[in-house]
Order: sequence, then C-alpha cells, then structure tokens
Amino acid sequence: MSVWKIIQEKVGAGKRLSFEEGVYLFQGADFHSLGQLADRARERKVGTRASYVFNRYLNYSNVCVLSCQFCAFARRKREPGTFELSVAEMVEEGRKAVGQGATEIHIVGGLHPSLPYSFYLDMLRALAELRPRPMLKVFTAIEIRHLAGRVAKKSIPEVLSDLKEAGLDSLTGGGAEIFDAGVRDRICRGKESGEEWLEVHRIWHGMGGRSTATMLYGHVETAEQRVDHLEKLRGLQDKTGGFTGFIPFAFEPSQTRLAELGKIRRASALEELRVIAASRLILDNFDHITAYWISTGLPLAQIALSYGADDLHGTIGEEKIFHMAGAQTPKGQTRGNLESAIREAGREPVQRNTFYEIV
Repeated sequence: MSVWKIIQEKVGAGKRLSFEEGVYLFQGADFHSLGQLADRARERKVGTRASYVFNRYLNYSNVCVLSCQFCAFARRKREPGTFELSVAEMVEEGRKAVGQGATEIHIVGGLHPSLPYSFYLDMLRALAELRPRPMLKVFTAIEIRHLAGRVAKKSIPEVLSDLKEAGLDSLTGGGAEIFDAGVRDRICRGKESGEEWLEVHRIWHGMGGRSTATMLYGHVETAEQRVDHLEKLRGLQDKTGGFTGFIPFAFEPSQTRLAELGKIRRASALEELRVIAASRLILDNFDHITAYWISTGLPLAQIALSYGADDLHGTIGEEKIFHMAGAQTPKGQTRGNLESAIREAGREPVQRNTFYEIV
C-alpha cells in the first residue's frame, strides 16, 4: 500500500499520522490531493463555517534587548525608529477600537529593558475597564519569561497569576518560530528555547488559560523540523487542551538581517497552502487552523479555506511586525471584506471571539 493511501485511510478513520507521514505531506504528497484531504478533515471539524474576529492590534513598544535575525520590528533603546506608548495612549487606542465594535485587543511588544512591572499590570487593568469589555490577548511566551526573570523577578506562575488578575484573557502564540535548537541558533540566537516556549503555555493552560500556537516557516528550516514543531504542539495539546487554534505564517525576508544569509526566498503561494493543509492533518487535536491574511494576502487566505483553514484571523486595524519586515498586504481589513471573502469561498461567515466561540 502506498504512503498516500495509508495517510488517506488514517485520516478517514480519525487516526494519528506518524512523523514520517507528516514529512511526506511536505515533500511527496500530490498538492491537490493533499488539499482535498485537508478540506474533508476541516469539514468534519467545523462544517461549512469560516470565522473571523473583530480585533485591534496594538504594540506598546518595539524597544527590545534581543537582536533576532528574522525580525525587522525591534529596535535598541535610543535607536532611530523606536516607539513607546504610555498606558493612557494604549487605553485611548483601545477605546477607539471598542467604540468601533472590536471584541479583542491583541498586544505584543519587544523585551523592553526598563519599563517597570507596574506598567504591564496598569495597562491590563485600564484596558479591562473599557466598556464593553474587550478580551485581552496579550504577550508572547518570551515576554512572559522576560517579565518573570528580568522585570518582576518572580516565577512564571506568579507573573501569569498577576497578569490574569489584572485582566489577561489569553496569551498570543508569538515567539514559537521553529522549535528546533539549531534553527533557533541561526534565526533568533538568545531567544527562549522551544522547550521554554512550551513551558510557559503549559503553565498558563494549567491555570485554566487559553492561547494560540504559531509556526514561522520558509527560512532555514527543513520539512522534518516543521513536523517536529507540529508534533510538539500536538503533544502539549494532548495534555492540556489549552490551544484554541493554530496560525502558521511565512517568513518575510526583505527587510531582515536573516535575508543577508542569501538564498532565502519568500515561500510561494503553493507552499503556503501546503503548510496549511499539512498542519490540518498533523494537528488532529486542533479544531481551528487560521489563514493569516496579513502574511498570505486576503485572496490566498480565501483559497486556503479550501485547503484546511477555517478561520481568517481578524480585522487587525494596523499591523506593524510583518509590515516592518516588508509585507505588502493591507494593514487592516473591514468586517465586510472578510465576510465577502468567506462567502465567495463557499463558506458561511461567522464572527468569533478570542476563544473561537461564535459571537
């Protein structure tokens, strides 16, 4: 029996794919057959629905102590291009977003060397007082480790407990990149390890928290390293069930130091669809796979709804991280644009909240 036939039978029976079968999805599987199989797996999970969230991205600062080779967002303190918002400025932006109908405020920043712990708690408390109260999806795992080890000098559980009490609803999935240690040494030396990223989410899930998971692909990683990354996410999801969805996105090379390594071309549209389809089949315990239109562009994200994706992320408002790296997509979308894209793809549009629950 061929590898593809075995994969088809396993997916049809709801059985888990092996590491080798996962690698085959990236390296050997027929593209259209893979998409069709992923689409059937999606339909079993969510039916005809495809979702989006009315959200607003905010960044409190891009000052960062790290110098990740793939990042064009971060700046050293006093370097040209730095920015830093006050709590009052963050709240004003949040108030505008809520007034326009946003149900989620999504916040990440750099690892700031001197902002006090009180800044982060005050920011959450003030945003949580907005009415109607938005869900606060804030901080990456590396920001949590930075707050614990350098800023508050507390344990990770203590910091997460403080943040939760102040208003934190969900962690973001940022910072995962590719978990393989060799890859991280090449693209984000000095950043937390894959195991440390997983530990933060494991602790948060153990406290009843929810979060998303991500993967940054299309740089120096191999198919095997992608599958290893996905299997580690799947393993943690088996234990905690705390991940709400998975968001893969392609590396934007043009404005980054990593591009200087040469021979790094942005992932093609076919590769982006293959990653989404393979992720749907490997991550059998994730209900939701997001096509991140900021990375793919909305037309390709629309096609991804037939290749295993069931979510188009959100309205976003003003995205900085990908655009500072060279993304040419819009910085935000209207609800109408997202709903039209979903309908044109033959799906039923539904607005969701941070936890992928229908609003």
